[in-house]
Amino acid sequence: MSTKLFAVMLLALTLAACEHTTNDNNANSTNPAKASTPAPVASPTPEASPSARAELKAGDKVKVAANGASVDATVVAVDEKAGKITVRRKGDTKDTTVSLADVTKQ
Repeated sequence: MSTKLFAVMLLALTLAACEHTTNDNNANSTNPAKASTPAPVASPTPEASPSARAELKAGDKVKVAANGASVDATVVAVDEKAGKITVRRKGDTKDTTVSLADVTKQ
């Protein structure tokens, strides 16, 4: 068992030693193509702002995410301060309070 472990460690060390790396800090290098430039930072995708969600009002038809599926619903009330919305799902007699993030306007 120890000989297999030793052989694997020796193989890993050998591969790491043979890995080709370039040193861009060479003072004698005059090739401008080797000059490193910072990679552009990808900006995060913008999410819907709270003001966009404020367009919802009582009576609007929306889709609500429920158990991994979207269900048709009607807005009953909107609480922008808490970030919640009360909806009545199609075919349901009770009102349900959900997060604004789970609601999309139709």
